[in-house]
Amino acid sequence: MDSIYNNVSKELLDEKVWLLMGEGIIKIFLVLLLSRIIIRIGKTIINKFFKARLRSPIRVSERRETTLIKLLENIITYVINFIALIMILEIFSFDVKALLAGAGILGLAVGFGAQSLVKDIITGFFVIFEDHFSVGDYIKINTFEGEVLEIGLRTTKIKSSSGELHLIPNGSIVQVTNYSILNSKAVVDVAIPNDGLVELAERVLIQTLNNMEGKYDFLVKAPEFLGIEMISPDEVVFRVTAETKPMRHVEMSRIIRKELSAALDLSGITSTYKGSES
Repeated sequence: MDSIYNNVSKELLDEKVWLLMGEGIIKIFLVLLLSRIIIRIGKTIINKFFKARLRSPIRVSERRETTLIKLLENIITYVINFIALIMILEIFSFDVKALLAGAGILGLAVGFGAQSLVKDIITGFFVIFEDHFSVGDYIKINTFEGEVLEIGLRTTKIKSSSGELHLIPNGSIVQVTNYSILNSKAVVDVAIPNDGLVELAERVLIQTLNNMEGKYDFLVKAPEFLGIEMISPDEVVFRVTAETKPMRHVEMSRIIRKELSAALDLSGITSTYKGSES
């Protein structure tokens, strides 16, 4: 027991041991510091490159550029961290070549059970390069609906309108509805009493809708008065539609209701509203 204690004490008091430990700690610190610097420089270069592309005369999709930036930043982070790990293992005198060879054999065995992971990654690449959806889009994936926050190598993150964050494996994406690519349409039904003021109401509605053209930057063109949608003994229902920029139809519906209500009130006509958006 005393001999073991003496040997340990001798090792701890040996200057060479402390020098080697100090040298190893410094090397690890430098590797970690250098990896962080390289990752930061890489991300900066990526962002500057894509910013330059956006300023070029060649038309590019800002949505797709943002998504590619996120993807490339993730790839750089994974690759540099892996290289840093290998260098740290070499500092501890691990046989990295044998470790990588063993990892290759193990990876081959695990690969048969990791088909879902491979499917996630492949699907993620197809989603990005075929531009199914991009960061910032409002989409519906299977039963989940919300804004795309991030498209990773394995998962897609979307935030619902009520604040929930959904992490969806890319391989499980079967059906996607993208609401952010094409223009949206607001549909508003205006009901007035069936008391003989139909022609007056039509003139008021048409004039008000025409005055809205160019008034709102997200309104593509003046709202369209489609005419009478339904007649009953008690009321007459008119239908109005408006084409807007993507995802602005709900806001436009509210504006149409407000402006038409004010115009009809000035004409002495009582109105009620039914709305739908698509």
